[in-house]
Amino acid sequence: MEIKTDRVYSASHEWVLFETETTATIGVTDFAQSELGDLVFVNLPQVGDAVTAGQPFADVESVKAVSDVYCPVSGTVSAINEALLSTPQMINENAYDAWFIKVENITDKSPLMDADAYRTLTGE
Repeated sequence: MEIKTDRVYSASHEWVLFETETTATIGVTDFAQSELGDLVFVNLPQVGDAVTAGQPFADVESVKAVSDVYCPVSGTVSAINEALLSTPQMINENAYDAWFIKVENITDKSPLMDADAYRTLTGE
């Protein structure tokens, strides 16, 4: 399992790559995609939607179940990865390239951990 050191992680297995203090890109971790199994559907918010730290902002459907994806920050969705809507398997192929949303005007953050702390959480 891959854990990148250039981003931070939430306990609910999302990654956050901060571009500035108030803008970030968000996706799910390699650990999350492996636990979910083969993804067949992704539901994303709309550009302009407000997202809240600790609250679901998307859901993914795998051959196993439907799971919520939680936002690690509060702000406004500035972009969505539309490619995921037609090819959700991109997440299984490379979870760190298959970002879900970009968020701007970040005002709050869930507790986040560095790669080492996330590695400990996942038992890697």
